[in-house]
Amino acid sequence: LLRREMYLGNWNFSVMWWLRVTCGVHVDIRGEENLPPGPCVILAKHQSQWETFYLQVMKRPVVTVLKKELLNVPFFGWGLRLMEPIGIDRSNPKRALRYIQEEGLRRLQRGQSIIIFPEGTRTPPGQIGTYARSGAELACRAGVPIVPIAHNAGHCWPAKKFLKYPGTICMVIGTPLDTTAGNSRELTERVKNWIEAEQVKFGDAATAAIVVEAPAKN
Repeated sequence: LLRREMYLGNWNFSVMWWLRVTCGVHVDIRGEENLPPGPCVILAKHQSQWETFYLQVMKRPVVTVLKKELLNVPFFGWGLRLMEPIGIDRSNPKRALRYIQEEGLRRLQRGQSIIIFPEGTRTPPGQIGTYARSGAELACRAGVPIVPIAHNAGHCWPAKKFLKYPGTICMVIGTPLDTTAGNSRELTERVKNWIEAEQVKFGDAATAAIVVEAPAKN
């Protein structure tokens, strides 16, 4: 798995480089010192495709919880399969939740971190989805910290759009949350409040950073 991550990680880095060179998309990462040395559950905002690339190389070894339909997408999905993600069937929420808990716990015990987008799907900048408790529940069961992540990637790489806009994607990695108390509802609310407070800050900064009148094609 580590060898696969190395090869696919290099490809992900090449995507970041290509975005910078051809589309003028730069990256500003803050709080990398907050990433714990051991396994953790990463709960991140989901605005675009960008974070699915970057988070795969930010902390390794790591696996992502995603909808299993993505694994059938030509080339992209085939590459995802090599990373052995946790693919879930969203048409059966109860089964999906049970699988996340069982398989996620197994992966964490193997020393892998887990990436979960608690809103479940991409939300445009300025919108807030419903934060699911599955990630916090998994972290509590495993006794590992939760790392919240906020970013404004949707300004440069809007969801479901081909155009990419020049600017700077800012990502903030929050202070890890201790899960020994085991209150997943409270932890989920804390994650949501922190992420959305950071998103408001991005809204203020994005106006100056994003050149909306000059979209770049990729």
